Amino acid sequence: MSARPACDDAARAPSNNTYRASTLGVLASLLAFRIVNALTLRTFFQPDEFFQALEPAWQLAFGQDSNAWITWEWRTQLRSSLHPAIFAAVYRATATVADLCGLRLYDRAELLIAAPKVAQAVCAALLDYYSWRLAEKVYGRGSRTALATLALSVCSPWQWFCSTRTLSNCLETTVASTAVYYWPWHWPGPTASDRKSRDEAKHAALSQDMLGGTLPRLRLSLLLAAFACILRPTNILVWLSIALPSLWQASIRQRYILVREILLCGSAVLACSVLSDRLYYQLWTLPPLRFLYFNIAQSLAVFYGKNRADYYLTEGLPLLLTTALPFAVVGSCQALSWNPVHNAGSSCAAEDVVAPRILSRLAWASLIVTFTLSLISHKEVRFLYPVLPFLHVLSARPLSSFSASPALSHKVILTTFLAINVLIAGYTSQVHQRGVVDVLSYLRYKHEARVVSFNSGPGNGGNAVATTVAFLMPCHSTPWRSHLVYPHIEAWALTCEPPLDVPLSQRSTYLDEADQFYLNPGPVAWLEKNMQSVEAVTVRGSRSGRHWGRLDPTVNVGGKRAWPQNLVFFEQLEPTMEKFLNGTLYRRCWKGFNTHFHDDWRRVGDVVVWCMD
Repeated sequence: MSARPACDDAARAPSNNTYRASTLGVLASLLAFRIVNALTLRTFFQPDEFFQALEPAWQLAFGQDSNAWITWEWRTQLRSSLHPAIFAAVYRATATVADLCGLRLYDRAELLIAAPKVAQAVCAALLDYYSWRLAEKVYGRGSRTALATLALSVCSPWQWFCSTRTLSNCLETTVASTAVYYWPWHWPGPTASDRKSRDEAKHAALSQDMLGGTLPRLRLSLLLAAFACILRPTNILVWLSIALPSLWQASIRQRYILVREILLCGSAVLACSVLSDRLYYQLWTLPPLRFLYFNIAQSLAVFYGKNRADYYLTEGLPLLLTTALPFAVVGSCQALSWNPVHNAGSSCAAEDVVAPRILSRLAWASLIVTFTLSLISHKEVRFLYPVLPFLHVLSARPLSSFSASPALSHKVILTTFLAINVLIAGYTSQVHQRGVVDVLSYLRYKHEARVVSFNSGPGNGGNAVATTVAFLMPCHSTPWRSHLVYPHIEAWALTCEPPLDVPLSQRSTYLDEADQFYLNPGPVAWLEKNMQSVEAVTVRGSRSGRHWGRLDPTVNVGGKRAWPQNLVFFEQLEPTMEKFLNGTLYRRCWKGFNTHFHDDWRRVGDVVVWCMD
């Protein structure tokens, strides 16, 4: 199988002015599409979407008193502050606009919730756009095959489900894909025959001519690549796959330029990161190195799950690609089979070398990233996200050829694939695990109603009213301050701090707070040990119960937590709570569908709220 991707469509390339207008139109359409995508997303995916981005951003924007939840990773300097700093700026700008417009309490809250979604939608639209533009480098401007790449990205269930979430993986993927687009792919370096047939002066002039139009794009590529590696240190695998072959094949002059620019751009981004982290952490630290140390040297990532060695091949890539998987396999095999020596005599010389080189490097990058990450025990599908745009580009030519066939069976298969993608995207974004997000809207609306009612009373204007909540769920089951918004919604949840100071030999027996609640000693024993006596919230002790309910539930009273106004848990826990809290002031006041299935028995069933009002 050989790959000759560029020459087929090159003749159909539009004029520069028409092309520029069309690309702007495509970008505008993608932006509108992803904003709709972001604002209609109703489900929960990964807690990192909130706790590694929006919670530190909320604290940066609104201060220590905003009651954001700062996890252990930020207390141990494992994360770069650059990512939350972006959303902190978004929050501050949104709050300023809301204040200038005099928005009402609930309108301001809705705007603050929507703002980071819209910001991430811009990022997602750029990912679609630069995936398409990279495909045009391979298949030609305005080509049908390049448009197939765009269709793959837009119709991808994974993209619809994940690209507009505020995960660092999403920003990493966009930044890395943009950097790959600006990479100087036309720098192969002279071949042996070139060196014999060309004199030094002519070659120097050629190199200088290439340099003149390439250097700014190279610097932009390297700056973005360095930023992607700061965001997620594992992104270095992508750049080893792309940059090392370029260095190997480059001429001496080009190699010198590449090394110089890598050092300059990398140092500039690293300096910005170090200064940003110095301001955020109030000490000198280097989170990428600490990240690698904690997750590899200390193996703490295993605390959050361990997977089989073949996980990415049997589950990760199928989930990423869904119906595009067979086309990705064929396209990758075609790209890996390309031999630059055998293809050197093509009649479409320059493009016929550059285009297969891009495909070959993208295929090798996907292979190397997948293989290397498979060696790490803790695996998640989103860790492979940076190679998804590469796989879409690789899939485009087999898909384009398949769709061009007049056979009815091909049309039926493609229609079926599209319907499957739409169903998966719709279910995962609107149905699966939506209750854990909906419950925060319920609590927020309830708090807003209490504030309005309280402040409308005589002499109460401007006074604060607290709503107290306890989440008896596995840790990080819901978003936090980014959806609760109000600092006077005073809440706590079961935690799952990793065994940072526990020796490796003793970690197998370590139980975090959530484990202790569910497993040892169990819910009833945990409640008896850690909560105030239920007598405080019975009908007989109702006055006392109302008193405890008004207290900040994050503060222990007599060494034990006070009972809050609202208890939130999954339905599977409800029989236990009914027995334990029988005869108390609590009653079920809200129930919301969460999911039809879950692989964690602790999260089975709907989300339930019990209130003490």
